[in-house]
Amino acid sequence: MWLAAAAPSLARRLLFLGPPPPPLLLLLLSRSSRRRRRRLHSLGLAAMPEKRPFERLPADVSPINYSLCLKPDLLDFTFEGKLEAAAQVRQATNQIVMNCADIDIITASYVPEGDEEIHATGFNYQNEDEKVTLSFPSTLQPGTGTLKIDFVGELNDKMKGFYRSKYTTPSGEVRYAAVTQFEATDARRAFPCWDEPAIKATFDISLVVPKDRVALSNMNVIDRKPYPDDENVVEVKFARTPVMSTYLVAFVVGEYDFVETRSKDGVCVRVYTPVGKAEQGKFALEVAAKTLPFYKDYFNVPYPLPKIDLIAIADFAAGAMENWGLVTYRETALLIDSKNSCSSSRQWVALVVGHELAHQWFGNLVTMEWWTHLWLNEGFASWIEYLCVDHCFPEYDIWTQFVSADYTRAQELDALDNSHPIEVSVGHPSEVDEIFDAISYSKGASVIRMLHDYIGDTDFKKGMNMYLTKFQQKNAATEDLWECLEGASGKPIAAVMNTWTKQMGFPLIYVEAEQVENDRLLKLSQRKFCASGPYVGEDCPQWMVPITISTSEDPNHAKLKILMDKPEMNVVLKDVKPDQWVKLNLGTVGFYRTQYSSAMLESLLPGIRDLSLPPVDRLGLQNDLFSLARAGIISTVEVLKVMEAFVNEPNYTVWSDLSCNLGILSTLLSHTDFYEEIQEFVKDVFSPIGERLGWDPKPGEGHLDALLRGLVLGKLGKAGHKATLEEARRRFKDHVEGKQILSADLRSPVYLTVLKHGDGTTLDIMIKLHKQADMQEEKNRIERVLGATLSPELIQKVLTFALSEEVRPQDTVSVIGGVAGGSKHGRKAAWKFIKDNWEELYNRYQGGFLISRLIKLSVEGFAVDKMAGEVKAFFESHPAPSAERTIQQCCENILLNAAWLKRDAESIHQYLLQRKASPPAV
Repeated sequence: MWLAAAAPSLARRLLFLGPPPPPLLLLLLSRSSRRRRRRLHSLGLAAMPEKRPFERLPADVSPINYSLCLKPDLLDFTFEGKLEAAAQVRQATNQIVMNCADIDIITASYVPEGDEEIHATGFNYQNEDEKVTLSFPSTLQPGTGTLKIDFVGELNDKMKGFYRSKYTTPSGEVRYAAVTQFEATDARRAFPCWDEPAIKATFDISLVVPKDRVALSNMNVIDRKPYPDDENVVEVKFARTPVMSTYLVAFVVGEYDFVETRSKDGVCVRVYTPVGKAEQGKFALEVAAKTLPFYKDYFNVPYPLPKIDLIAIADFAAGAMENWGLVTYRETALLIDSKNSCSSSRQWVALVVGHELAHQWFGNLVTMEWWTHLWLNEGFASWIEYLCVDHCFPEYDIWTQFVSADYTRAQELDALDNSHPIEVSVGHPSEVDEIFDAISYSKGASVIRMLHDYIGDTDFKKGMNMYLTKFQQKNAATEDLWECLEGASGKPIAAVMNTWTKQMGFPLIYVEAEQVENDRLLKLSQRKFCASGPYVGEDCPQWMVPITISTSEDPNHAKLKILMDKPEMNVVLKDVKPDQWVKLNLGTVGFYRTQYSSAMLESLLPGIRDLSLPPVDRLGLQNDLFSLARAGIISTVEVLKVMEAFVNEPNYTVWSDLSCNLGILSTLLSHTDFYEEIQEFVKDVFSPIGERLGWDPKPGEGHLDALLRGLVLGKLGKAGHKATLEEARRRFKDHVEGKQILSADLRSPVYLTVLKHGDGTTLDIMIKLHKQADMQEEKNRIERVLGATLSPELIQKVLTFALSEEVRPQDTVSVIGGVAGGSKHGRKAAWKFIKDNWEELYNRYQGGFLISRLIKLSVEGFAVDKMAGEVKAFFESHPAPSAERTIQQCCENILLNAAWLKRDAESIHQYLLQRKASPPAV
């Protein structure tokens, strides 16, 4: 499953200037870290959420095959169901316990093979645990039989289980489709089942639907016949599935067009789109047709089903879901219009398609044994999607983007005291939703990337093939993958990787160097990196860290690779001249931060200005410095000085990361009275690249130039750069009047700029454009920038709009989040709006991860200690179980922001004033 972020740079980040801190400074830093931790404890934020009592299903009865017939009513929003499950009774029992939620069972019986039917005499629903116990008057003896259940349910509007999705026909009529989203624990809302990933079975699915509707499921249609009672209805039967988990079952009933092709391996690939928009499915179709053979070759295992459908769903909480053979997507994650889609949307579609199709093997063919191992599914797919896109679109420079989008995002979250290990023990369904986060996805992907680099591609592929072949149609745990990779590579994979998956956090590697004749002696030490400052605990966790070391002689290749398996070690680099720089973590692949001695750092900085350091290493260096400043280990002013060295930077991703970090700093300084000064700094840093790029594409430019132009113009426009603002207003006027339609890549920066510096008329025009937009991508583009408006009255109007019928339920979150991120007043207004409308918002999103995202986007920007207490108190009286960990992380971040502001605000202000008085020479 792909979690749709509000924007690719939703959350971001964060080495060391100067020699190792003197003992007194370390003592002071440690004291300040302790003070911050004491504050966390006083607010009750340092403890993990309490585990709710939970038991997995008993193993005495299990399914072999589900024969399932469902008849959805698209007008009354109900459905009828008939289940006949071939089951195995393993030990004598007089009851069957299954998962069941929001379903009413009408009748239930069990027919032992060759014996008489036994009718259930009672249905005991345990709603809290989402289970039902069927009681029988006599004992069910070991052997096989058929469990028969007739039931009814509701096509809900919660975007989970079997639910309704609203769409508008080309003629303007509002209608509803019936669609599914079962991961993690919502198949039980569509039919009573053993809803655990390890309880696999085959499925024979039939759907009874209006004859003018498209009906789809995991497998191909094998029969379509008139329904006896109604000539307007047909029964559609699908082929039997392979053995699979319940969370991967899917069905869709609605109105769709499609485009189709065959992959070179003969698999039928279709992309289903809203009626009249088949053209918009062609890009995803092309990506899918290239991706299937790529994975088949990479894993050396064929795709196991005869077909794969990719379908755009109007109301959809996640980004996409990997149901076997029927992958569901948000419209914006699948549909591309040649004229109206921007470059970042194409890239997003390519990544999401790559991610979901990887799951067809890794997750669907071989499934995690329990949700503790969710990261195996998501971390792996989040890594290999980049490998796939790099194969299909090498011009995207996608691995550099990985560092900014995933690696640094994971490190930011994982530096918190309220992070969690990659492998986390989960039980109750509400706990499962909590781990669909940047640790399972982005840290998971980052440690897989590090592992791949450590093993090498050949042995990695060999190990993956062993794993998929050994466990196909079965379940596996993390240890099973390590065993296969260890067998293929001969390296101590389990010992290394257990330090990364079973304990939370990651190390900070401190390095200093000494020239000894023609060699360079490096002294390395590791300690846990903490967002609150130096680690002060007694027993510091240790990692087995694959470390690569490069020099200026050959910046793109490792001079030495080592495995750091102890707290400290010395390394000798042979034949390194005194004037050559030495850098750790080539390609920013190792999941750690680096803190250099001042002399080492000093020698690396010219490599930023003259671009002799590779782009991904320039990015990593800046990001590490920013994080160390955030943690109070170095001064933020030192990082601002380094940022000014990026004046010649040409790389989009490096700028993207820099922009993100300056955005974090701007949000922090919005709490001061010198916010305008940091905007002047932003303008100074971004103006030269803005002038070089201009507004219009030049011959020979490509994908990354388009992304960079949009980023830079948006940054300058938001900061109030005069020439950018004037040009944005001119182009917006022409666009609205139809004289010159804005290119898709320029719309976000222009919309953002005119709204930020506009009035009520501008907002009205923007809302009108939203209403007129036919593409969901354009609606989302507008929704994300509405919060930039500054007037309190207009901010209120935007918040009201967020909950209106005009905004799809899954997109309300990004509108409110945009308001919170738009300004200091917006942040306060958004928080008040959430509190005032909590009942409606919670009812809408309930246990899903969207409630966590809403909370995170809305409160994380605060920087006053008392706000952490206020947020905590509100959620104590308004519980959101699936967001407990997110709430704790947000409160911790508020306290960290407050400490950062207290520590560095004055020195930042003085530096900015000094710059103003005597601007640096460029």
